[in-house]
Amino acid sequence: MAFPENTPSVDDMLNMPVTELALMPPNLLAAVQAEIDVAIGRMKAVTERFALALEVRYAARALECRREEGKDTGTTRFDDNGVTVIAELPKRIDWDQGKLAQIAENIASAGEDPAEFIDTKLSVSERKFGALPESWRKGFEPARTVRSGKPKFRLMLKEGAN
Repeated sequence: MAFPENTPSVDDMLNMPVTELALMPPNLLAAVQAEIDVAIGRMKAVTERFALALEVRYAARALECRREEGKDTGTTRFDDNGVTVIAELPKRIDWDQGKLAQIAENIASAGEDPAEFIDTKLSVSERKFGALPESWRKGFEPARTVRSGKPKFRLMLKEGAN
């Protein structure tokens, strides 16, 4: 989209008084809004591209560190030439609703309250799942799927590093 020549840039708007922005003609406000939308789209694209670059660079190392720590998901930290890399891989749990419904019925028929273990939407919190007796946990496992979320990486310069 072509913007009028007198449309302030995003950087200009950061330094403009709000009252000055508010007094702009409506057609210029619409152009400013369109420019902001373009800038948001560009930032989203560059953010996704940068996140992918960090994933390409650090995913294998993060996987290796997590394996050394005995975990498949979660946060791990490692050093890359004076920069601390914090690699996060969230855990995502999906529960088979049909299987959980059957488990809930089995618990209820045994005289127990399934609500102690199963949330209304038919999911089981990891805390509750981990607290189940081993024999019960095995019954729940066919309804449980563990997957990882989107990896995230943050870089932190160490003190004294350039």
